[in-house]
Amino acid sequence: MQNTSRPVISNQPGPHHDLARRIDRALATPLRKPIAAHTQEAFEQASRWYQARHAPLIIDAGCGVGISTRQLAAQFPDHAVIGVDRSEDRLGRDHGTLPDNALLVRADLVDFWRLADQARWQPERHYLLYPNPYPKAAHLKMRWHGHPVLPTLLALGGQLEVRSNWQLYIEEFVLAVARVTGRQADIGVWTPGSEYLTPFEAKYDKSGQTLWRLQVQLERL
Repeated sequence: MQNTSRPVISNQPGPHHDLARRIDRALATPLRKPIAAHTQEAFEQASRWYQARHAPLIIDAGCGVGISTRQLAAQFPDHAVIGVDRSEDRLGRDHGTLPDNALLVRADLVDFWRLADQARWQPERHYLLYPNPYPKAAHLKMRWHGHPVLPTLLALGGQLEVRSNWQLYIEEFVLAVARVTGRQADIGVWTPGSEYLTPFEAKYDKSGQTLWRLQVQLERL
């Protein structure tokens, strides 16, 4: 069966005109909403698991069904890989045994990042693989680079990698990283190898879409 995944369509002709203002507001007014109890509990369990590993940390943010977490654990066997997703249904799907160096956590990413920052976690690598693009201009605040949690996400440090099938998402993320940290991220077309990290990566690539990747080395703030 032919894959008919369609490319992202947006009413934005270029980077959002309100991006800089939203980032400046996030920097001036940190998030103060209470941490959800279920995420607090999940983070404490993840923290105990991570501390017992005595290994460099990789965070797979928005890991979906956990295939990417499994792949990363195989690629980096000497690392502790934590995949985080808010969906119990996605995380509960059977995709084989989880490697010993991997953990799947059901949690709200906004709260999980805040708790990781409070705990002074510093991932060596941090992945955001094909996040929901929310392509309508009115939905900028729902993109991670337009969300108030962005400064916290970037403050964790490490090598951040973002992949998307929407070039504008990556271009906006570059602008956001530069505004918060002063660092210039590298971007380019991403050509997957023989193994896809996520089902979305496979679907987009097999349907002929161009994939984009951002990479930037961040300092722990």
